[in-house]
Amino acid sequence: MFLVGIAIFTYSLRDIKFSVLVNDFVHINFWWFGVAVACMVIYLGLEAWIVKVFISDRITGFTFKDALRIPMVEQLFNGITPFSSGGQPAQLIALMQTGVDAGKASSVLLMKFVVYQSMIVINFLIALMIGFNQIQDKLHALVWLVVFGFCIHLAVIVGLLMIMFWYNFTKKMVTVVLYPVKWFVKPERYERMSRNINSKIDSFYAESVRISGKGKLMLRVFVITFFQLSFYYLIPYFIMLALGYTSANIVMVTSFHILIVMVISLFPIPGGAGGAEYSFEMIFRSYISSSSKLVLAMILWRLLTYYFGMLAGLVAMVIRPDRVTEESDS
Repeated sequence: MFLVGIAIFTYSLRDIKFSVLVNDFVHINFWWFGVAVACMVIYLGLEAWIVKVFISDRITGFTFKDALRIPMVEQLFNGITPFSSGGQPAQLIALMQTGVDAGKASSVLLMKFVVYQSMIVINFLIALMIGFNQIQDKLHALVWLVVFGFCIHLAVIVGLLMIMFWYNFTKKMVTVVLYPVKWFVKPERYERMSRNINSKIDSFYAESVRISGKGKLMLRVFVITFFQLSFYYLIPYFIMLALGYTSANIVMVTSFHILIVMVISLFPIPGGAGGAEYSFEMIFRSYISSSSKLVLAMILWRLLTYYFGMLAGLVAMVIRPDRVTEESDS
């Protein structure tokens, strides 16, 4: 993925003199760029805090160092797998390495995922109301990818909420939906698949019932997640300030970034490589008039929001976790 990134950056620079790019980089405001870097660091730190809040509610002795490993590992495996599909299992393994029971770890990650997805959907709706008309003019046909991405995220949330509040109906619906699979797979595989899905539904439902009585805990996690995503979405704004575009509209730039993130989630290539860079350039072209500064902004943005997390994940992989000792639930 690093090689793919280098190839994309090289292609983006095909019409730009390297000396001009270097001159633009040398003259950026490194204070504002440092704020952008700090936003990414805070984003990872707040996610670690969320992990610690959930785990500490169940287990004592779970350190912040171990909590910090989780989002870093997630960033790495999200970045190297299509549709960011590797992040969840990687987090599960990282939690199990600390001694957390697999069932409890799965429940914690599911609840964290629900909160995160809910906040993404809420932020997207706000961004859509603010910037849809402008993004439609800039992305044309790609705007429907934005809407499609929202529909997928919304469907995920609706499905999880159905498990939480309409458990019996959801179990029956899953059985009906899975039935046609019988026609294409062996009976043993179908039974194994059915058991696995039902087990996950049961686990998530049990955790949702347990945590439903902890309103303060969930409110705390929702607030932390809101600020976590806010810092992440602000990164392009501070990059633009670093490049000298001090008149940038913080609300509009942040809204555009929310919509870009939604587009990226639909590209099957790990990290949305290619699609992310194209979307960024298309949307911010009207704000950044200099072509060299536009490409520089895109490179800095990708380095912070994608490659920085992957490098952090590589570091986390070699950090030996502290271990907690607990008795598994009966």
